[in-house]
Amino acid sequence: MVEHSVTDEIESEMDLLKRTIKILSAVKKMQPIGISKLSEELSLEEHKVRYSLRLLEKEKIIEPTAAGARLTEKHDKFEKVLLEDLKNMKETLEELIDTVSER
Repeated sequence: MVEHSVTDEIESEMDLLKRTIKILSAVKKMQPIGISKLSEELSLEEHKVRYSLRLLEKEKIIEPTAAGARLTEKHDKFEKVLLEDLKNMKETLEELIDTVSER
């Protein structure tokens, strides 16, 4: 892959977002669930799972329990806002693709 400093940081953030959404989805399906089990189920390194869980915990979307992570009451609202944000990002990406393709 050719490196482009203009997009590298954005791509890295997109990878983090993708991983965090994947983890949130797994927590929703298997709660309560611990870091090791998430890591195993999703084939992700534990430190990456831990980081994404911390981000979700910071936003109060999940909470840690003795049995593992579980969703909080803020999850449903967060998921709706996230979906709208992702749709807006998709539209922006499509516009950028069209702009670059026009050349």
